[in-house]
Amino acid sequence: MDLHAEPRLPSPRLALLRYAIAAVVVLLLVGFWQLQVVRSDYYADLAERNRIRTLPLMAPRGLLQDREGRTLVDHLPTFSVILIREHIGGIQDSLPAIARGLNVEPATLQARLDEFKEAPPYQPIVLKDPATLADIAFIEAHRIDLPELELLLMYRRRYPPGGFGAHLFGYVGEATPEEIAAAGYELGDLVGKMGLERHYNSILMGANGQRRVIVDSRGKEVDKLDQKKPVPGRPIRLTLDYDLQLAAEQALAGRQGAIVTLDPRTGDILAMVSHPGFDPTLFATRIPPEQWRALTEDPAKPLLNRVIQAQLAPGSVFKIVVATAALEEGLFDRPFTVYCPGWANHYGRTFRCWVPQGHGLVNPHRAIVESCDVFFYQVGRQLGIERIARYARLFGLGSATGVDLPAEAGGLIPSPEWKLRVQKQPWYDGETISVAIGQGPIMVTPLQLAYAVGGIASGGLFARPRLLLEPETPSQIHRVSLKPETVAFLTDALWGVVNENGTGTAARLPEIDVAGKTGTAQLVGFDTLRRVGGRPTRTLVENAWFVGLAPRRNPEIVVVVLLEHGEHGASAAPLARDVIKAYYEKKNRGGARQLAGLPSAAPPEKN
Repeated sequence: MDLHAEPRLPSPRLALLRYAIAAVVVLLLVGFWQLQVVRSDYYADLAERNRIRTLPLMAPRGLLQDREGRTLVDHLPTFSVILIREHIGGIQDSLPAIARGLNVEPATLQARLDEFKEAPPYQPIVLKDPATLADIAFIEAHRIDLPELELLLMYRRRYPPGGFGAHLFGYVGEATPEEIAAAGYELGDLVGKMGLERHYNSILMGANGQRRVIVDSRGKEVDKLDQKKPVPGRPIRLTLDYDLQLAAEQALAGRQGAIVTLDPRTGDILAMVSHPGFDPTLFATRIPPEQWRALTEDPAKPLLNRVIQAQLAPGSVFKIVVATAALEEGLFDRPFTVYCPGWANHYGRTFRCWVPQGHGLVNPHRAIVESCDVFFYQVGRQLGIERIARYARLFGLGSATGVDLPAEAGGLIPSPEWKLRVQKQPWYDGETISVAIGQGPIMVTPLQLAYAVGGIASGGLFARPRLLLEPETPSQIHRVSLKPETVAFLTDALWGVVNENGTGTAARLPEIDVAGKTGTAQLVGFDTLRRVGGRPTRTLVENAWFVGLAPRRNPEIVVVVLLEHGEHGASAAPLARDVIKAYYEKKNRGGARQLAGLPSAAPPEKN
C-alpha cells in the first residue's frame, strides 16, 4: 500500500447519494420539528378527536300560551336517526344496508347526504325524523357493524288539531342556506318559518347542548366524558284568548275569509283566524314535495294569513273614515242633507246607490245607518281625494300596523301623486267618487280596519296591535286629536246601524251595546254584471265586511269580519255577533273555560 499516493476522490454518483441522504435527514428533522413544536396543538387535537365523539343535545322550543297561561303549542319528545360521519369511513358502502333497515329509498338518503356535503364532518345528519320502533330496533341490533348510526332525542313541535290558529302560530322547518348565512344557524337547525314561530324565533329557539363520549377505533361508544346541558327556549304568553279564538274559528268554519278581534285600549289581539287554513303539523317533519306543491298551488291560498295579508277594497266600512273627515272638517256643522233617488251624476258619469229605488232625503246619521252611497258621493266630492287620503293615513290605513308578525301587507290609499308616480296617469275626479264609498284603487287589510275603527271609536287613541303579552311589552299608543262630538256622533250612528233597522241588524244582541258597520266591496262594475246576465260566478261575487264594537262608548272589543265572495256585509254581521257574544259570556262568568283538546306540555327532561 502506497502511503504517499494521492487520495482518490469519490465518484460523482457516490457524492450525489450522500447529498440525497443528507437532504432526507434534514427533511425528517424539519418534519419532526413541525410535528412536535410548530403544529403540536393541531395534531394533539386531531388525535383527541379520533377517540372522542361529540353528540348534540337538542333544546326544546319555548311554549306558546294564551293570555291566561293555557298551553296552545308545545313539543313532543321523539327520537331521530342521525348519521355520524366523523372518523368513520366507507359510509357510501353502508348506504344500501341503512336504506333497507330504515325503509327509506337509497336515492332519498343520498340526496340528504348531498345537502350536507359542504357541512363540517363533525356535524351529524338527521336521516329520519321521527324514528319508528322498527328503526330503533334496527339501530340497536347493528351497533357493531353500523356505528355511524345514532338515535338523537329531539322535540317535535305539537300544534292544536284541525289547523287551530295555524296562520297565527306558523310552523318550523330546517334552516335554509340563506337563513344560515344571515343568522348563523347550522345546517339542520329547526327554525321558525312563519307566524309567531318565525317572528319570535330567537326567544323560542333556545340553545343546543352537547355530550362528549369516548369511542373505540370502530366508532363504538365505550365511555362518557362530559356534557353541556341544552338551554330550553323561553315560553311566550300571548294576548290571545283561547275562548275567543275558538269562537272565531267556529264562526268562520267552512267559509273563506278572516276574523280579527282586538282590545282597542291596549292593542291586544284576542283572536285571529284566516280560512282556508292548513295543518302546521305537516311541517313538524320534512313535508313531502307533493304536499308542499298542493299548498302553494291551491287557488284558495291556504298559506295566506288574510288578517294581515289580504289587501282588498273595504267597501262601505270606509264610510266611517270619510264621515270622520267630514265631521272634523266642519262639513256637517250646518244642516247637511242629500236626496237619494238611487243614483247621482258626477263629472259626467252616473253613479248608482246600492238601493235601486233610493233612500230619499237623508242626513248624516241616516246615511251611515242605511249606508247611502249617493250621500257619500256628495261628501267625497266636497272633501276631495287629498283630504280623504290624509285622514285615512292618519288613522293607519295604507301602511303596516307594525303587529308582531312577519310579512304584514301595507295596503294602499290612493292619491293623485301615487297614480302619477305608479301609473303615469293623472287622477280623474270620478275616481274620488268611487273611493268615497270604499271602492276603486283602495286596499286595506282586516287588521288595519280593526286598528282604524277602534282608534276612532276610542276618541283618537290608536294602540298598535300586538300579540306578545309576556315577556312584558308596554302598549304603543298613537294619539290623534278628534273632537268629542265627532266621536259621539259616529259611535251613535254605528249603534244605529245595528239597532235602528240599519244594514247590520244581524249583529244585534239583547242587553249588549253593539255598534258596527257593514261593507260590500264590488269586484266588478254594473256594466260587467249586465254582460254576464246579472248573475256573476262565485269569483265575481262581492266581498262582505263587517266591523263591530262593544260597547259603543269606550269600546272594549273590536271585531272585523271579512267574507270573501260573501255577497253583502249583512252576511258577515252574524259572525261578529257570535264573537262579541262569546266575549261577554266569558266576562259575565268571570273566568275561563277549561281548555280541552289542545297540547298539554310537560317540562323538558333534565339531561
